[in-house]
Amino acid sequence: MLRTGAMRGAAVAVALLGAACSTVRAPYSQIDHARARIPDMPGVRVWADDPDQPMLRLNTTAPLTMLTLSGGGAEGAYGAGFLSGWTDSGRRPRFTIVTGTSVGALMAPFAFLGPDYDPALKQIYVEGQMENLLRVDGINGLIGSSVFKAEPLKRLIDHYADQALIDAVAAERRKGRFLFVVTTNVDAQRAVVWDLTAVAASPSPNRYTLFRSILMASCAMPGIFPPSLIEVEADGRRFAEMHVDGSVTSNVLAVPEALLLSVLPKVGPTPPRLYVIVNGKLEPDFDVVADHTLSIVARSFWTTVKANTRNTLIATYEFTRRNGWEFRATAIERDHPIATASFNFEPAYMRGLYDYGYERGRSGRGWQAALPRASITARN
Repeated sequence: MLRTGAMRGAAVAVALLGAACSTVRAPYSQIDHARARIPDMPGVRVWADDPDQPMLRLNTTAPLTMLTLSGGGAEGAYGAGFLSGWTDSGRRPRFTIVTGTSVGALMAPFAFLGPDYDPALKQIYVEGQMENLLRVDGINGLIGSSVFKAEPLKRLIDHYADQALIDAVAAERRKGRFLFVVTTNVDAQRAVVWDLTAVAASPSPNRYTLFRSILMASCAMPGIFPPSLIEVEADGRRFAEMHVDGSVTSNVLAVPEALLLSVLPKVGPTPPRLYVIVNGKLEPDFDVVADHTLSIVARSFWTTVKANTRNTLIATYEFTRRNGWEFRATAIERDHPIATASFNFEPAYMRGLYDYGYERGRSGRGWQAALPRASITARN
């Protein structure tokens, strides 16, 4: 649950947003949208519904091993703990591709760079680094684009996604590994897949700023945290696209939307392996929702995300079955208690989820044998 003061202040802010003014943006057309590119960084992004996907066309003879990290707010503590436990089990593989959405995008660079970065994830989720994220933006919350301030999340990302981390991601690109995260372009109503390894390895001086802006955007639940305005250009004219939480369009990006019905050519003798960590529950979770605007908005948002996540996982499993991939997934168990709105950033709550995830990852029993609404067998 949100802390009481933040809840009341935020509810008032949300109630008044409809009468508020907003930032004036330069207009652009649908033709501009179709031609838009990131200045000085060709090829760093693609639409998830675009059939010309780079994600699964890798020039590698090594077995393809993918990790996908979902969104889930504070429940990201589960995934952080699971990864650390998986490391300590001695069975965690080195991933060819890591993808992340929302809080999964925040985790993804650390998971991509490997077990040496597990302590950083633990710091974020267990040692109070997220406790101050929910700060109502005062009068700006009444006239701006979100209830909560951008600065706490920006400071968190700036601190951990520093130049050294981004340079380390760039070095892995040269080894044939890839890190992808998802944002939602709300102007276009489309999911955008960003190649953060390409961003990090770009010679552009803007690479560090763009890398962090993409992480900010993927975590930005609409109306709750501010969107990211990302500068693009089309035919020599520059304008800003508005990007928000990747969970709005694609909470689990293991296989891009355009490829879910495909049969891909086989590469090598070893079948690809896909691991999915869902930072939350897959089953519906009953709770009586408080009659406050923010509680209702957040509960409705996560209800939609949860339903879409289940459906996407079912389609993803069918893709892996059709193409002969190995599939494994983990999520918080049905009976394990979690907060109603995924906004409980209190350290004690997050430590409990981290410890729970750690034990499931270390034991090897965390991989679920079935997902709701489908008989999906995960091979351990």
